[in-house]
Amino acid sequence: MIFTNGSNMAAQRSLLRALGWTESEISKPLVGIICAQSDIIPGHTHLSEIARAVSEGVLAAGGKPVVVPSIGVCDGIAMGHKGMRYSLPSREIIADSAEILATAHAFDAIVFVGNCDKIIPGMLMGAVRVNVPAVFVSGGPMLAGRKEGKKLSLSSMFEAVGAYTSGKIDEKELSAYECTACPSCGSCSGMFTANSMNCLLEALGMALPGNGTVPAVYSARIALAKRTGEAVMKLIERNLRPRDILTPTALKNAERLDMAIGASSNSVLHLLALASELGFSKEQISLDTMNAISAETPNLCRLAPAGEHYIEELNEAGGISAVIRTLIDANLFDGSAMTAAALTQEELTKNARVLDSEIIRPVSAPYSGYGGLAVLKGNLAKEGAVVKKSAVDPKMYCHSGPARVFDSEEEAMLAISGNRIKAGDVVVIRYEGPKGGPGMREMLSPTSSIVGAGLGDTVALITDGRFSGATRGAAIGHVCPEAAAGGVIGVVQEGDMIEIDIEKGEINLRVPDEEIAKRLATFTPKEKPAEGYLKRYRALVASASDGAVLR
Repeated sequence: MIFTNGSNMAAQRSLLRALGWTESEISKPLVGIICAQSDIIPGHTHLSEIARAVSEGVLAAGGKPVVVPSIGVCDGIAMGHKGMRYSLPSREIIADSAEILATAHAFDAIVFVGNCDKIIPGMLMGAVRVNVPAVFVSGGPMLAGRKEGKKLSLSSMFEAVGAYTSGKIDEKELSAYECTACPSCGSCSGMFTANSMNCLLEALGMALPGNGTVPAVYSARIALAKRTGEAVMKLIERNLRPRDILTPTALKNAERLDMAIGASSNSVLHLLALASELGFSKEQISLDTMNAISAETPNLCRLAPAGEHYIEELNEAGGISAVIRTLIDANLFDGSAMTAAALTQEELTKNARVLDSEIIRPVSAPYSGYGGLAVLKGNLAKEGAVVKKSAVDPKMYCHSGPARVFDSEEEAMLAISGNRIKAGDVVVIRYEGPKGGPGMREMLSPTSSIVGAGLGDTVALITDGRFSGATRGAAIGHVCPEAAAGGVIGVVQEGDMIEIDIEKGEINLRVPDEEIAKRLATFTPKEKPAEGYLKRYRALVASASDGAVLR
């Protein structure tokens, strides 16, 4: 409440009076509601309504709410063209703008209202920097689409494009998918990046129960937003701040949940970036700690694209609280961690119960005994690579095949759509990493086209770029070091044999060490043209193994 402090703030208060504020309003705690409403993002089109509900909660609890904006990118719309180069880089702009808005206007607390992909991670990073009491509420997930009795999602749509390109369906069938895959506002209905991060917010303790799973179109979402507005006022009273909640224990809890629900591989990038923002060491949080957690955490949920269930079904089965309760009871989740509800995770989930043991399986009968994500290492990825193991056909856990090498997503797509990729191949897409892209594009189109063409159980894809949370199949991303940084992926040649063993966590180029050293000695990485923000981003961005943060 900096503006109530004496005559030295009279000029600032005069500007608040210009807004029509009363003495009473000026004297109340100032709560910034950073809202990423947008008319171009399906997950954000309704966020003004969510922000309004948050405002009502803040007012009811004695605060003064003010709504301010945030940018955002829809990954689905940006997919497959140069716009995707801006998706991951937008995370840093979102973090910067949250820091600027909150600090410049002396907010006493913040409620972050976002939903999709890089918006939530960027807001988390901003919350850590500002470190005033803060809580999140998302816009909620989209309902699953339905076509002839079968549930669909955005990944179904991209795979339908692949089926059309390979001649498996006609244009009329493709149109039927297009008109039914995304039936409502909200974040895309599978366990893709947006829903993954919104679920992880609950495990991090930065959002109230239901944040990750209550559908966007349910009135319960509005009620949740109101409770979130009330919750932030309790945080002010207790002076409970993000750095009090986001401890190494909280991040490890989030990793546990990540593995249990089979979240998007992009969550690895964002948790590493959050750890970096918090100043945690690699001994506390790293790819290696994530892999260790994955090895001992059972995969309890298989949601689209890994399975046939959708976020709305997870909500009906008890939601993330039920998954957390299951993990606490199995001593796999630290219930002593504090949350933005001003309760510990143990207290917050004490009454949570699994209502459908097929959607949320018991620890004694999981889908698998290990987590949904795996980190691979080898001479092709000395710093690591990431795969969503739960979405890989077990037949592809071990795969060896000839490299089909492409220096961009576009080159790879031409080969895939031209039916030049054959069973057994390993598609290598390089120069799509944080520096190489620049921007580390998600590449749902190549993976979906492979699956749509019926090659999902015979062809692997590896890249120094990213794959969408909607991706399924043997798609291995985040290969580090990337080609643009002089990584071995940059010297792979057409026809080289690549061996992948997801069970052992290995990925190797089957070329003699002397030959690899010889190639690297004469290797000069390519540099793609870049301008504006991307040119600056390329100069500052770190490896994906460090969360692709700016240095």
